[in-house]
Amino acid sequence: MNIAIAQIRSIKGNITANTAKHKVLIELAVANDAAAIFFPELSLTGYEPTLAAALATNTDDPLFNTFQEISNMHRITIGLGMPIKSADGIHISMIVLQPNTPIQVYSKQQLHEDETPYFVSGKEQLMLQVQQQKIAPAICYESLQWNHSENAHQLGAAIYIASVAKPQKGIDKAMLHFPAVARRFSMPVFMANGVGPCDDFISAGQSAVFTKSGAVAGQLDDQNEGILIFDTEKEITTGIVYSDTN
Repeated sequence: MNIAIAQIRSIKGNITANTAKHKVLIELAVANDAAAIFFPELSLTGYEPTLAAALATNTDDPLFNTFQEISNMHRITIGLGMPIKSADGIHISMIVLQPNTPIQVYSKQQLHEDETPYFVSGKEQLMLQVQQQKIAPAICYESLQWNHSENAHQLGAAIYIASVAKPQKGIDKAMLHFPAVARRFSMPVFMANGVGPCDDFISAGQSAVFTKSGAVAGQLDDQNEGILIFDTEKEITTGIVYSDTN
């Protein structure tokens, strides 16, 4: 099975422009026989906590219809980053579209202290099924906490997807932690990061995939948008740079 992660330069608060970019990267994944593609944290709005309340939406937003149509047509699972409203407040969420399936939502369960003024925590772990493989999504800060990956493993996860928005300091931590997670639980770990300005930092890219043994199977650079595709059987990656200069 081929699984893709996207590295995108989201434009602050510009959902329309970001949607167009998402579609291009999804098309690249489809052209390369990916069964799934996952985007960075809050990819459709950019990681902008101060704007989240104004940009947040619900799962019945027509915004997601086109992505559902793409999923249906190409039999691809799509994970998008978006702030989502709930009765409790605003969540940092991953919207998941699967072929001919109702929309699923995974909301970040463990927030960084800087996020608590703007967001509320999710309540439970979503487990996705893609070609008989169980996939556990994680969102940024919580993906660096051992109890999150431990719980995913106990729930039967075969693959761990970290959707993140990390500066270089966070990437340095991730490059130590994720290989250890992969080795401990014998499951590939994916890290989808953005590039460019967001909130009060610069996302440092370097999206990567780690094999079950903790080796770096492939990694993108710190500047360019693109996708990284991992063949879970052969444990090899293909990196594709998105050439638009934006």
